[in-house]
Amino acid sequence: MSPRTRDAIVVVGDCLRDVDVHGAVERLCPDAPAPVLAADRRRERPGGAGLTALLAAGSTTRPVTLATVLGEDAAEVRALLAGVDVVAVTAGGTTPAKTRMLADDRVLLRVDEGGLDPVIVAPDDPLLDAIASAGVVLVSDYGRGLTADPVVREALEKAATRVPLVWDPHPNGAPPVPGATVVTPNLSEARGYVRDLLSYSSEDHAHGFPHEPAALGEALREHWGVDTVAVTAGRDGAVLRGATGTSVTPAEPARGGDPCGAGDRFAATVAVALADGAAVDDAVRAAVSAAAAFVAAGGAAALADGPEDPIPDTSGDATDVVAAARARGGTVVATGGCFDLLHAGHARTLDAARRLAGDGGVLVVCLNSDASVRRLKGPERPVVAEPDRVEMLAALAAVDAVVVFDEDDPRAVLDRLRPDVWVKGGDYATDELLETPLVRSWGGEVVAVPYHAGRSSTRLLARLETTPTTDPVPSGGPS
Repeated sequence: MSPRTRDAIVVVGDCLRDVDVHGAVERLCPDAPAPVLAADRRRERPGGAGLTALLAAGSTTRPVTLATVLGEDAAEVRALLAGVDVVAVTAGGTTPAKTRMLADDRVLLRVDEGGLDPVIVAPDDPLLDAIASAGVVLVSDYGRGLTADPVVREALEKAATRVPLVWDPHPNGAPPVPGATVVTPNLSEARGYVRDLLSYSSEDHAHGFPHEPAALGEALREHWGVDTVAVTAGRDGAVLRGATGTSVTPAEPARGGDPCGAGDRFAATVAVALADGAAVDDAVRAAVSAAAAFVAAGGAAALADGPEDPIPDTSGDATDVVAAARARGGTVVATGGCFDLLHAGHARTLDAARRLAGDGGVLVVCLNSDASVRRLKGPERPVVAEPDRVEMLAALAAVDAVVVFDEDDPRAVLDRLRPDVWVKGGDYATDELLETPLVRSWGGEVVAVPYHAGRSSTRLLARLETTPTTDPVPSGGPS
């Protein structure tokens, strides 16, 4: 078990096992009017709070701990949770498993099996220590009883008084503890909670989006005694209701995709953003974007057979984009740099790198953090702060995802990402780069692409007549 620190994200909830069996249907069963699935592959991944913890671990360099209940198959479940520190109460039985039968990515049938015996958490259980040491707590409730345990609830109530606490509820689960920072029901769940608790009728709020989720969010916020409620509404986005008002974040259109796990992606992104110091409304905006990208990239199914090694991810969707590319056999291309003031040289490098990815491939930009840029360029750099540099790059058509790294060179993030091609823009001697032996160790290649001579952020800054500042321009600040 790795040491836990105050900045750790602790996910509390019920772990499941999710299995997808893929195949084709070409005939009916001779003894019943049922399709015959000719299965050709089986993929397993953690589900429930396990999936949430895995997604969180793939989106941050902070330690992530899963506090859960495991049964006789604990070793198998732990093997699915690479990069996650698991603290578990032991129970009889086996972890609940949900198996989906799919033909051409359409679900034909789901089979549920397994189950754990009820447990009573002791006051000295290590699970409680994990909650007490958390920097952020994310409750991923799947209605199996852990969050209803009195000792666990007491620990969660204490946590809500000192650190951000995100609660992703379940219709069969326990209510959020008072003081929770943000609760994230979807629209259907919110309707059900208000109907059951407060005699709600859908006719009471017939104006649709965003009026209905705003009203539901306010009713639940007051009833539960929590700070904010973020009601998610699929393709419409999310409505955040707090004490000072309502904010709406529309979702980017996502064609096709698999929505399985989108709620887990949303909650995990909110928790990671809060751990990084974001305001709740900014965390919800990031989560809407991440959930849409997650669905478009194939949802939880893209993480099958043990996800790729966790990738520190500021944009919220790099893990999903890379996993989806690998699942379809696409090429993963990466490039990196400070990208302080974007210019034509950057555009040419990114365009050339994206062309190397080809159809089905992806381009990931490895971006130096603000601290890394200062060490490389001096205390007056960067001019543009990290969140804005991420947003600018992510908005470019050539870029599929952005990963921020804090080291002086990209070797650590490359070791986690393991791209097929690492691209440098300029007249580099690629054989002499520090990262070249590492990239080639897994069969990757390092290449240089043509660049735009005379274009650089440093030269642009030299031409500016404004007085340089020691702090980068914050989001929403002066241009």
